[in-house]
Amino acid sequence: MVARSPPVPECRGDRLTADERLDRYVTELFAVEDPILAAIRARHAAENLPPINISADEGKLLHLLLLTVEATTVLEIGSLGGYSGVWLARALPSHGRLTTIEKDPRHAGLARRAFDEAGLSSRVRLIEGAALEVLPTLRPGFDAVFVDADKESLPQYFDWSMRLLRRGGLLLGDNSFFHGAAIDDNDRSPAALGVREFNRLAAADPRLVSTIVPVRDGLLVGLKVAE
Repeated sequence: MVARSPPVPECRGDRLTADERLDRYVTELFAVEDPILAAIRARHAAENLPPINISADEGKLLHLLLLTVEATTVLEIGSLGGYSGVWLARALPSHGRLTTIEKDPRHAGLARRAFDEAGLSSRVRLIEGAALEVLPTLRPGFDAVFVDADKESLPQYFDWSMRLLRRGGLLLGDNSFFHGAAIDDNDRSPAALGVREFNRLAAADPRLVSTIVPVRDGLLVGLKVAE
């Protein structure tokens, strides 16, 4: 499935593809946005943020996965405007904590606004800075790590995620298809190479049981089974 924004395609009569109709079915039945999420998404567009935030159906899947492992501590690499962070933080108990890293100060400001509007500020720690500088300062033991940042650095994010995850924790990676670049060996761009290496590392690491769920642009899901 190809990434797109908004997640529910606009009607083009009867010209929607089968995949688009199924995506719409899942979103409208299982992942309806409440007014807060809808407003955050609308602000992303109004503020001309890159159209790379997750879709509602992917957000619901992330939310569900965190509930399955009873997550209380989650790390997000790449906050953007806070849309994905709201889905993640809502899955945590009141004493839980989402730590999210964002390099761009403007994006960080919008994310803080989103968390405040969602009533989640007390369970979110937003750290401004380059992820590769912040990650070494964090203590291991996270229940889940959601990686949704620059693709060139994905192999390094994989290494840090595995260091910071507890045994039994979830590794979650957005854009694992990367608009088809995952299977296009002719695409030698740094971003495409980073995505393919991230996927290869996740598939080959004996500490991880993983697969890719074909939601939106591909969500890599891995369970850390050994140190």
